[in-house]
Amino acid sequence: MMKKIIVLTLVLSLISGIGVMGQKSIANPLKLNNGPHLFIDDYLIAEQSFLNRVVNNPEKLEKPVLAGGEKPVQVFLPYLSVLHDPQAGKYRLWTGALKESKEKKNYCHIVYTESLDGIHWGRPEILKEPQKVQLNCKVIDRGIDFSDKQKRYVMGVYLFKGLRIFTSPDGFAWSPLSDETVILHSLDINSLHWDPIRNQYIAIVSRWKKGFGDPAYPLVDDTRRIPYESVSNDLVNWEPMWQIFSPNMTPIEKGETQFYGMSGIIARGDLLIGLVKVLRDDLNATYGKDAKGMGELERKAGGIGYTVLAWSHDGRTWERDYEPFIPRNYMPGTFDHAMAWGDEQIIVGDETFIYYGGYERGHKVNRFEERHIGLARMPIDRYVSRDADLINMGTLITKPLIINAESLTVNANVKEMARVRVLDSKHKPLHDYGWINFSGDSIAHKIAWIKSLKNISGKPVCLEFQLKEAQLFGFNLY
Repeated sequence: MMKKIIVLTLVLSLISGIGVMGQKSIANPLKLNNGPHLFIDDYLIAEQSFLNRVVNNPEKLEKPVLAGGEKPVQVFLPYLSVLHDPQAGKYRLWTGALKESKEKKNYCHIVYTESLDGIHWGRPEILKEPQKVQLNCKVIDRGIDFSDKQKRYVMGVYLFKGLRIFTSPDGFAWSPLSDETVILHSLDINSLHWDPIRNQYIAIVSRWKKGFGDPAYPLVDDTRRIPYESVSNDLVNWEPMWQIFSPNMTPIEKGETQFYGMSGIIARGDLLIGLVKVLRDDLNATYGKDAKGMGELERKAGGIGYTVLAWSHDGRTWERDYEPFIPRNYMPGTFDHAMAWGDEQIIVGDETFIYYGGYERGHKVNRFEERHIGLARMPIDRYVSRDADLINMGTLITKPLIINAESLTVNANVKEMARVRVLDSKHKPLHDYGWINFSGDSIAHKIAWIKSLKNISGKPVCLEFQLKEAQLFGFNLY
């Protein structure tokens, strides 16, 4: 069973812009495409009662899949890309490794390795090109059918004060797309992604920003790392950046809350879901120890970090959680005791694999030896659930939906009971689409009504769920 963090309790009802339980929904119908639809936020929900919104932590492997500090190739960055190549039947990983430089130690090699299962990896080997990279390494595969075979693969890195783009026919030999930095930004953190819903590229870049004004925990000039976004259709011309997150002074984010960017963006149905790296450089990982006790000799604390979820319905504006989705390990001596920074998500069968950077003692402590790459796993699409207890019947009714599908499955873990039916837009039960019970733990409970959903195609309808001692994650249209 995955660990859970309850972030919202709904006792009577929580309604998105509509009245209390029992009143009729008046929202405009939402047109749903086939695919998964998740209850990660309240976007689909009109009414709910006796349900808790719960962030589900994926299950971590005990040991890193790539250990840092092992010579001759010293992996040390929490930035990586993992792709599945179905033609070759293998998984491919790119990341950064230490590069000794006469200029500074802030340059790295891009290194590469492969796996048959996404879990067991060979020791990375250094790629010949690009020869000079400062940080980051995000790779996009534009597919075997991409028109320009010599530019099938795209890599975004930080170099020369901003985002630089390289292309490759095979993921091994890389050439610059242009001689220019396509987005200038003030910090060495960025990531590159493809939005398949809107057919555009997304860049997430980091900048210093002043003026958060938390007098109890001031930084120098009150300056923090803040993520910004830009989009492009051609990787050369990018829109002006806009800010997507800032610290929110909830109890968990009191102090020097900053962000080491967002990465691992994946499309699930109509949603983009990303991983936000949260940094607290004012705290120490081990209770009772000071900075020196954590191995930090120059800063006031060793620092800790964790990952929270973010999601977007339009590819431009983002919401995020505050509670950790990938928490650091609180046990001293573990490879991710100080930091657990998620950086990549891929679908492997019925699971989501999430690769993350794990730091042993602190943000900058022995960084060329104590930074590793870990793996956390979860059943597909189980980021957030709506949980019902054994005492009260939990109920969830969606907003009016336009469904153009033949069938529906439900992603749920049901210990006691769960059922679903279809209502019209005024919340009256539809004949032939009455209650269907389902039980057990499945990412795809099959729901078979007397008639196909095709019979109500184009008509606004609502789905009503009832649950006891069950977790409801979402549903899938086919």
